[in-house]
Amino acid sequence: MRHVMRISAEFGSALLGATFFLSAAFSGTFAGEAGQTHQVVIAKFKFIPAELTIQPGDTVEWINQDIAPHTATGSDKAWDTGRLRKNESGAITFSTAGQFDYFCYFHPAMKAVITVKGKLE
Repeated sequence: MRHVMRISAEFGSALLGATFFLSAAFSGTFAGEAGQTHQVVIAKFKFIPAELTIQPGDTVEWINQDIAPHTATGSDKAWDTGRLRKNESGAITFSTAGQFDYFCYFHPAMKAVITVKGKLE
């Protein structure tokens, strides 16, 4: 099982952060060359959405809108976004089918699941 991690630095401005937040709120999915990018917003100590179904090769990007730092960490600890401070984001590309439970390392009661369906072609 191989996952690629990509973490971006703080957004350059409040406008950019608001744009990402609104984009995630309205669609949550963006087309890309190697698959789609799905956004999960971290707000009020919750992952939104808490359940997400994607295809192999798709990327999930977590955007922290909370004041507190958070992570998205695989329950088996095979993948992790690292510490995400307010308005920071981290992304993981999922290449294999399966169910991937995850939680916040700093707040273990925060839990969610990603289901990867299908085969990478």
